[in-house]
Amino acid sequence: MNRRLSRSCGLLLVVFLTMTGCAGSGAEGSDRRVMVFAAASLTEVFRTVAEDFERKHPDTDVVLSFGSSATLARQLREGAPADVFAAADRRTVAMVTDAGLAPGNPPLFARNRLQIVVPAANPGKVRGLPDLARAELVVALCAPSVPCGAAAQKALRAANLSVRPDSYEKDVKAALAKVVLGEVDAALVYHTDVLAAGDKVIGIELPVAARVTNDYPIAVLRHAANQRAAEAFVAYLRSPAGRRTLSGAGFETP
Repeated sequence: MNRRLSRSCGLLLVVFLTMTGCAGSGAEGSDRRVMVFAAASLTEVFRTVAEDFERKHPDTDVVLSFGSSATLARQLREGAPADVFAAADRRTVAMVTDAGLAPGNPPLFARNRLQIVVPAANPGKVRGLPDLARAELVVALCAPSVPCGAAAQKALRAANLSVRPDSYEKDVKAALAKVVLGEVDAALVYHTDVLAAGDKVIGIELPVAARVTNDYPIAVLRHAANQRAAEAFVAYLRSPAGRRTLSGAGFETP
């Protein structure tokens, strides 16, 4: 499948995929397709995993839809069609399992930790977490309702800091974009997002990060249209090959 089609499937349109054709051509049919809802922080690595999986399973097309885990969970509860849900924390996947849309206790496939991210020139001269409380700095955090925002709040509490951000962002990629564009002096994002941004940014380690790591669970949904392909995708992600890809992107693998 053309990977550009996967990237073009916006979250607002995902419930209409079968009408718009964004998920693939009608000739291929839904029996070829596995729809994966995934946390925004998985964007780069899941594109690689999907391409690798398709090479090993040429009869299957992987369609990826990214967003905040909380938004995706809400869409699933409202009836959005998907086969697999990969969330950035246990709390948001519980929104789906508690609704009976997936079996309880879905397996974990990765862990992630927070970092401070600043523009490459570090105009705010940020050196550590206490700097985010400086009044003159412009700071972005993820909204508390999404996993990266909940983790940020835990990190700040662990450090006994009170930070009043200039903006709350819808997901970790939106917070990172503010830094890349130079719109803020600093943000709290995942280590993997810092790596994905390359030399556009600098990552600064958090001493409290080990206490607020996020576990990433993955679930095959009960209403999956392509149950067999969904299970195969999850199995591949948790295989040695999938774990190597995750590790190469900066994720820890359980």
